[in-house]
Order: sequence, then structure tokens, then C-alpha cells
Amino acid sequence: MDRIKRLSYEVLVDHKAKFGLDFADNKKALNEVSIVRSKSLKNKIAGYITKFIKKEVREAKEKQSRIDASKSEQQFEKRSEMVEDEIETVEGEIEAVEAEIE
Repeated sequence: MDRIKRLSYEVLVDHKAKFGLDFADNKKALNEVSIVRSKSLKNKIAGYITKFIKKEVREAKEKQSRIDASKSEQQFEKRSEMVEDEIETVEGEIEAVEAEIE
């Protein structure tokens, strides 16, 4: 595993709640929870953490949208069934009225 990923995961395991979607805030949080002397390394770790969290948020949104789409499809199917039942009922009533007329 890449050094940046490994270090990022080590930090995230214990302090994930302190990090968010903003790179600058993640750099500050990284300074609070660890000691990284190299500016370049610190920026790379904070950048990877930011990228990782953004990916998690994006995947969660996609998953929620798939769930919502599935729910709306199910509701549409239920409504379609209800409409079909109502149509059958109305057709039965029409046939009954036509039978009475004849």
C-alpha cells in the first residue's frame, strides 16, 4: 500500500470525525492529531484524506439516490395497480348498468 494511503488510513481510524470536505481544515486537523514535519508530506496526506472523504460522501449520495429511485418505482407500481383495480371496478359497473338497460 502506498505510504500516503497508509498514513492517511492510520489517522482516519482514530480521528475520522475531525476531518471534512475542506483541504485547509483537514490540514489544521492533521496538525492537531499528528506530528508531520514535512510540509509536502502533510499536504499529500491532507489531500488524500480530503479526496477520500469526498468520495465517501459522493458514494453515499449515489446510494441514497438509488434507494429513492427504487422507492419511487415501487410507489409507481402500487399506484398503477390501484388504477387498474379502479378501472376494472368501473368497467364492471358499466357492464352492470348496460345489462339493466337491455
